[in-house]
Amino acid sequence: MSTRANSSSKKRGVLFDVDGTLIDSSYFHAFAWWQAFRREGMDIQISSIHRCVGMGGDKLVQHLVPDCPEDLQKELKSAHGAVFSTFWPSLRAFDSARDLLAACSDSGLAVGLASSAQERDLDVSRRLLDAGGSIDAWTSSNDADESKPAPDILLACLKKLELEPADVVFVGDAVWDVKAAAAIGVPAIALTCGGISEAELRDAGAAEVYDNPRHLLENLESSAIGRLTTETVRG
Repeated sequence: MSTRANSSSKKRGVLFDVDGTLIDSSYFHAFAWWQAFRREGMDIQISSIHRCVGMGGDKLVQHLVPDCPEDLQKELKSAHGAVFSTFWPSLRAFDSARDLLAACSDSGLAVGLASSAQERDLDVSRRLLDAGGSIDAWTSSNDADESKPAPDILLACLKKLELEPADVVFVGDAVWDVKAAAAIGVPAIALTCGGISEAELRDAGAAEVYDNPRHLLENLESSAIGRLTTETVRG
């Protein structure tokens, strides 16, 4: 079950999306959805699917197949999950992802994984990150009624960390991450390693854009996270 550690003494924090942000999985998700659609006789361009990755599965299906019956939505989501699980052995954390989480934690910030992944997929990602000591809380799809771009999963992670939107920065890789953060007034740092361009992420409202976790880590002090750290030190 998603949970939280004792982070009540930390007054500010960073929320991280997981898929496409910390774990190199966006294209595996796109291909898994493509396979799921093909099983149902639907030939949907994989590039169109990729642009929707980051939405919750329900919204992705609705976006690509308007008026899709509810029973078919369930079949598609189940098929996606089954295919995606076959890719687990191929998944990798992005370079410096664990170091980035550790740097945020070591600077006194609470660290939350604001993920809407299925719990079993998130368990795999957490093992790959191997950063348990740096993570104060995490969420899965079980923690939100509505998926991104709705902000429910961010609010759920904030609740676990006992923080307010004004206290945090969110790091994601998709337009839908940026929109979810904007819905509750949280500044968004975007990474292009999920396959979405800097221009699109900035158009969606990203405050800063970096290539990947390593690039953000190298510029952490001057980033919005660094400024949050400075505020934390000042009290």
